[in-house]
Amino acid sequence: MATKRTKKKQPSRAKNPEKTRANIIDVATAEFAERGLSGARVDRIAARTNTSKRMLYYYFGDKDGLYRAVLLSYYEKLRTAELALDLTHREPLEALKLLVDFTFDYHLKNAGIVRLVMVENIHKGQHVAKLPQVTSVNTSVLDAVANICERGARGGSMRAGLDNFDLYTTIAALCFFNVSNRYTFRSIFKHDMADPKEAEARKKSIWEVVRRFVIA
Repeated sequence: MATKRTKKKQPSRAKNPEKTRANIIDVATAEFAERGLSGARVDRIAARTNTSKRMLYYYFGDKDGLYRAVLLSYYEKLRTAELALDLTHREPLEALKLLVDFTFDYHLKNAGIVRLVMVENIHKGQHVAKLPQVTSVNTSVLDAVANICERGARGGSMRAGLDNFDLYTTIAALCFFNVSNRYTFRSIFKHDMADPKEAEARKKSIWEVVRRFVIA
């Protein structure tokens, strides 16, 4: 007598909520970066993650909640990657150069993230302001830069009186600009800042600016 074959049940996505949530955030990041908050569609995100709108709302509450989760994820991933550089155990100028190179390369490789931050600035930071944990997530980089400045001044390789916030925002601005303005500069000046050779030259220039700013 023929026996019935039982189909092997595929593991449900719901049984791995962290993986499902991470996948949704990855897809939503691209959607919000490309289309902005108002232009992004939850239907499109659900379709690309093989989930449902109901599942998205279960995890994130609503579209704004998903957008805020995307913003928080960006900062968490960036700061985690920075911590892995182990800047406190490197010579001050070496650590600072590593941070400059990392910041430049990270945004160059994740251009969509730059657009996402620009979108939030269009909204005047109102959504990131609703994330109480975002401040504690982002203090790590300021602490690392403060440590570099203190050790550099004490050892004589960097001048005294450097402000960690001022120094980090200078680095971030220079590196961010290379991605945020690449299209307008390509049209106006006929320079493609995404070109590997131009990007590498720009990164070296940024380090030289920062180095001259901090040396004793």
